[in-house]
Amino acid sequence: MLQVCLNGARSRTECPHLPATPKELATAARAAVAAGAQDIHLHPKDRDGADTLDPTAVAAALIAVRAAVPGIPVGVTTGAWATPGPGARAAQVRSWTVLPDHASVNWHEEGATEVATALLDRGIGIEAGIYSGTRAARRFLSWPESHRVLRVLAEITDTNPQTAIRAAGDLLDELRPVTTSPILLHGEDDAAWPILQLAASRRLDTRIGLEDVLQLPDGTPTETNADLIHAAQEIIQQAFGRF
Repeated sequence: MLQVCLNGARSRTECPHLPATPKELATAARAAVAAGAQDIHLHPKDRDGADTLDPTAVAAALIAVRAAVPGIPVGVTTGAWATPGPGARAAQVRSWTVLPDHASVNWHEEGATEVATALLDRGIGIEAGIYSGTRAARRFLSWPESHRVLRVLAEITDTNPQTAIRAAGDLLDELRPVTTSPILLHGEDDAAWPILQLAASRRLDTRIGLEDVLQLPDGTPTETNADLIHAAQEIIQQAFGRF
């Protein structure tokens, strides 16, 4: 499975063409799915372009994107930066009027289990975000409900292409023997493409988009998620062609 991560916590300062409004997210999602994306992860934004878990903003983003790509699963973030305090984040999840298909929960953040429980109670799939270089894997695997997540996001935070590969291998070794959930492996910035190649070679789910990287594999800056998905599809097809 190839997921597109449309915007992330980035701002227009970093990426002038970053999709932020519901209309922009819908347009970007349509193009990314046409390019081959099978799943969508997005960050709803407020009027100032900051991430938010506000139910009105979440509903607007989901309605617009689903209208553009009917039948494609759409997920959102629950990152701590969007709403400080785990209790407040869980309360916002419980107040959502339009529900995503899934939502990511970062297991190194305080209150991850509280937010995850709110998602489970509402029937929303969980993407368990496990950052490399943290105690997230141990915390997640010790959670009694860990078997109920939709997938595990193995998130490699090391942006050095050489050392990121080692970090990915270590994290996968920690996760794979003890979780039966599908694993989506991805990296960021300079390590995004090497990690995607590793994921393809291991036949793991992966993702790409403006949240993770702003350049194509050859280093050329890109303005669209669709171009990143096109490039990822080529890498994945080449990797599968070797089997």
